[in-house]
Amino acid sequence: MSKYFYVVRTQIIKSLTYEFNVYGNIIMQTIIMITSACFWKALYKDQGTVSGVDAESMLTYIIISSVLSVLLITNVERRIEASVEKGTVATDLMKPISLFGVYFAEDIGNMTALVFQNMLPILLIGTVLIKAPAMADVRDLPLFILSVAVSFLINWLIAALFGMIAFTAVNISALIQVKKHLLRLLSGSIIPVWFFPDRVAAVLKALPFVYIYQLPLSIYIGKGGRAEQIGQMKIQFIWLVILLVLFCFAQNRVTKKVMVQGG
Repeated sequence: MSKYFYVVRTQIIKSLTYEFNVYGNIIMQTIIMITSACFWKALYKDQGTVSGVDAESMLTYIIISSVLSVLLITNVERRIEASVEKGTVATDLMKPISLFGVYFAEDIGNMTALVFQNMLPILLIGTVLIKAPAMADVRDLPLFILSVAVSFLINWLIAALFGMIAFTAVNISALIQVKKHLLRLLSGSIIPVWFFPDRVAAVLKALPFVYIYQLPLSIYIGKGGRAEQIGQMKIQFIWLVILLVLFCFAQNRVTKKVMVQGG
């Protein structure tokens, strides 16, 4: 474990050196957050509640969604792509340390740095320019934190599985961008699933994406009762297990393929 902690520490130090990326991400997320807030204010004009959620709760939803988007940034797809493109993947797999374990540790280190670099500034900006995003019920905080932790794992596993496409396609840069924006749309990060038509919402609820953003956000704003939230968290855990099994299977397949073919 000390090897992975070293990777986490190194990644934190590395992330803290790129100030331009920090400012760029803060500006981009701020623009998205303020634009979304203006959109929902206009949509809720003369409306009390929509789908059981009022305007104030929706603004809180948008701010916390922007905060979570910082925590859920992954780089595993690009690391896999770069390793395959440079042809170092075979030698990387032969090292006495798990390659995907290193990628995971790097993303943990990057996320830790982003908490101070991006998350807190975005939260402060949202509080000053929009509203203070108070939690509906502080007693739900443990559920929220647990749900966010599982969301990170689900998001990372999806990213890692997607990144494995690079073993056959080599260059997946364009696909990564498509996946990034499509995931935020389908996960309820921008538009909550409860605003979609019933049939579309039913399909989306059967997929793992809504358990990345919408579930923790719903817990934060107090949408649904405790029993409903716990029920959804059970489904979230099921998806985590399914994706973990798929990840282990895919990892074994690509590892065997690389070691036989030599990268």
